Amino acid sequence: MATMQAHRQITDEIALFDFVEGLGPLVVSAPHVGTHIPPYLTGQFNATGLGVHETDYHVHRLFDFARDLGASTLFATHSRYVIDLNRAPDNASLYPGKFETDLCPLSDFDRRPIYAHTTPDAGEVIRRRDVYWRPYHDQLRATLDAAVARHGYALLIDAHSIRPSIPDLFEGRLPDLNFGLNDGRSASPAVAEIIRLWGDAEGRYSHVIDGRFKGGYTTRHYGQPAQGIHAVQIEIVQDTYLNMAAPHLYDADIAAPLSHTLRPLVEALLEALPRL
Repeated sequence: MATMQAHRQITDEIALFDFVEGLGPLVVSAPHVGTHIPPYLTGQFNATGLGVHETDYHVHRLFDFARDLGASTLFATHSRYVIDLNRAPDNASLYPGKFETDLCPLSDFDRRPIYAHTTPDAGEVIRRRDVYWRPYHDQLRATLDAAVARHGYALLIDAHSIRPSIPDLFEGRLPDLNFGLNDGRSASPAVAEIIRLWGDAEGRYSHVIDGRFKGGYTTRHYGQPAQGIHAVQIEIVQDTYLNMAAPHLYDADIAAPLSHTLRPLVEALLEALPRL
């Protein structure tokens, strides 16, 4: 386990997340865009771990327009290999019977180990949960509650992206845009209908609702339409907006068509929510 000195280091070296407060009902969360690994962990990770290849590279940039709509935005700074902000704090399974990585992952999605030798014990997992996971979710909870207090409702977009092919997670290729509504429980049925109508009219990008990915902890936990919070996870196949030869580099020209396509969907959802 890390020393208390290392504990102070990891809380002081960089911000735990990037948060910008808006006054509108829209909240955009991106829990897997961070790439930072604290110095005390760099010697514990192997080359796979240090490569942070399961990062949702730049997916938050697709929603740059959200701040024009008065959104609050909450983006991770640390790698999901440090701790996965979209897993339950007790590490409960999201998809029983299917392969998935843990709250503190031990491998990448290809089941390759990310640690050189010693993996985190139970005490280290708890410590990382307290240092990284809890502040992020405290901020998200406060932001959603503030939106509901101002407007009577909130729309949470939980933004994710994924490699086009990961055989251990799914067969073949996913649809371009995978919307997760926790089998219809995280948002009003009208939200799903708006997504369907938009997808059918848009035509350029394939899409599915509650397919292989139905929403992670964030969508399932915070999506409470009876309390005014409608949560949608969007899992985006990375080659729709990135150059897969260099996914760590953001190219606005490549990403622009998808970003321009997503904006009218978000605007339609915001327009509909006051009537739900």
